[in-house]
Amino acid sequence: MADFGAEVVKIEPPGGDSVRQIGRHVGDISLYAASILRNKKSVALNLKSEEGRKIALELARRADILVENNRPGVMERLGLGYEQLCAVNPGIVMVRISGFGQDGPYADRPGYGAICEAVGGVRHMTGDPDRPPARVALATTDYLSSVYAAFGAMVAIHNRHRTGKGQVVDVALYETAFTQMESYVPAFEKLGFVPCRVGPNLPTMAPNSLYPTRDGQWVLIAANSNAIFERLVRVMGQPGLLDDPRFSAIRARGQRANMVALDAIIGEWTRGIDALALEKMLHESEIPSARVYTIADIYGDPHYMERHMLVQVPHPVLGHTTQIGVVPKLSATPGSIRSTGPEIGADADEVLASLGYDPEQIASLRKSGVVAAS
Repeated sequence: MADFGAEVVKIEPPGGDSVRQIGRHVGDISLYAASILRNKKSVALNLKSEEGRKIALELARRADILVENNRPGVMERLGLGYEQLCAVNPGIVMVRISGFGQDGPYADRPGYGAICEAVGGVRHMTGDPDRPPARVALATTDYLSSVYAAFGAMVAIHNRHRTGKGQVVDVALYETAFTQMESYVPAFEKLGFVPCRVGPNLPTMAPNSLYPTRDGQWVLIAANSNAIFERLVRVMGQPGLLDDPRFSAIRARGQRANMVALDAIIGEWTRGIDALALEKMLHESEIPSARVYTIADIYGDPHYMERHMLVQVPHPVLGHTTQIGVVPKLSATPGSIRSTGPEIGADADEVLASLGYDPEQIASLRKSGVVAAS
C-alpha cells in the first residue's frame, strides 16, 4: 500500500521492530529493514504507557486501516482492540494477522510461518520423498499472508464506501498455508488420497522436473502438453519416444514408473550440454524452460532490468541499496519507491506535530520514554 501512495505510519517498540535484527547487516544497518520498511514512517512508542496508548489511539482515529500481528488479546489488553478503535473511528478497518486466527482452540498458540506451514500441510509436501520434510526456503507463507491481508483490507474499504462502517480482517498464517493445498482437499475426501513429497517433479505430469547440465547447473523443463513434448523429443533427436506407449500420452507419462524412466532419458541428454546453450536451444523451440537462477544470475538478467525489478534506492549512510521493484505494475497509477526504510522513530516529530503536539510536548514525551529517539 505504501508503494502505491498510502501514508503508512509504523509504530515500533522503543528498541525497534524485530525485523531490524533479521537478515544481513552492514555494520548496524539492516539491509532487510531498509527494503521492507520502505515508504513508511516510523514512530517508536512505549505502548505500555498511558500516553503511548493515547498517541496510538489518536493515530487510529485518523486512519483508514490499522494492521497488527500480535497474538489474540494483546491489543485488547492495551486498550486498542476493535471495540475501542470503533469508538473513536467507526470506519476503521482492523487487519489482524496471527498464527491461528482470532478464535478457535488454537487461537492462543504462538505461530511463525514455519510452524503454520507444518500445521497447514505444506511442510509435509516439501522436499524429497526419501528424506524428512524440508524447510520451505523462503518466507512464502508470510508473504502470501500479506497479500491476503491487503486484499481483505481493500475489500473492507470498498464495503465501507457503501456502509460507512469498518470491520475486522482476520488473517491466519496456517490458513494461508492451507490454501496452497487446494487440489488435495477434495481428493482426500473422495479418494482418501494423501499426497507425499515428490522432490523436483510435478505430480502426475512429466516431463516437469530439474535436469543436470554439463557445467554443473540445473535446468527446469516443463513439457506438460503433448504438443510441447513433441517439440522436446525432436530437439533431443529422439522422436521415437512418441511411439513408446509409456510416453505417448499425458496420463501415461504421469505414472510414477514412466516418469522416472523419462526423467532418466532426458537427464542423460541434458548432461551433455552446458546450461546456457541448453536454455537457448529450448527457448528457440518454444519449450517452457529456465536455468535455476541464483541471486547473482538475477542481477545480470536483462529482463529484471527492463521490468525495473532491481531498483537503486538512496540511503543516507550506504549511498543506496538495491531493492525489489514494485509489484504489481499499474498502467495509470504505477507505484514508486519514495524513501528507504527509516531509522527507529525517525518520523516521530513530524507525526506527533500532525496530531497537534508542540515541540515542548514532544521533548517531554522523549524525556519520559514514551517516544524513543531515532
